[in-house]
Amino acid sequence: MNHFSHLLVITCLSASAAAFAAGDVSDSSYGGPSADPVLASAQAAFGRKDWTGAQASLQKALLSSPQNADYHNLYAYSIRKGANPNMELVFKHYGEALRINPKHRGAHEYVGEAYLMVNDLPKAKQHLAALDKLCFTPCEQYTDLKKAVATYEAKRKP
Repeated sequence: MNHFSHLLVITCLSASAAAFAAGDVSDSSYGGPSADPVLASAQAAFGRKDWTGAQASLQKALLSSPQNADYHNLYAYSIRKGANPNMELVFKHYGEALRINPKHRGAHEYVGEAYLMVNDLPKAKQHLAALDKLCFTPCEQYTDLKKAVATYEAKRKP
C-alpha cells in the first residue's frame, strides 16, 4: 500500500469515528430489536398499535430518565398516533428530544410529520432541510419525510 492510499484509509476511518462520536448512535430506526427494554417494549406496543400502552411505559420511563431523547421522541410519536392526539404535548416532547439531541434524525422526521398534521408545511420543510444536512447519504428518515411532504403537497393542489 503506498503512502497516499494509507493516508486515505486513515482519513476515512477517522471521519467514521468522528461521525459515530457525534451522538447520532442513540437515534435508532426503531424497526429492529432494541437492547433497551423500554424501547423494546415501546416497539412491541407499536406493533400492536397499542398507543396507550406505549404512552404509559414511555411516560414512566421519562420519570426516571428525563434526558433520554429517544424516550421523548417515541412518547410524542405514541401520542401522535393515538386517538385524538394532544398536539401541544406532541410538539413539547419532540422539542425536548431535539433539545437533548439536535441531531436526532427520528425526532426531525416525526416532528415534520406532526407539522403536516397541523397544516404547517413550512415547519415540516425546515425539518426536512435539517435531515438533508444530517444525513451524509440519503437516510430513511429523510426519505420518509420527503415522501410525506410530497404526498401532503399533492393533496393540497387544486
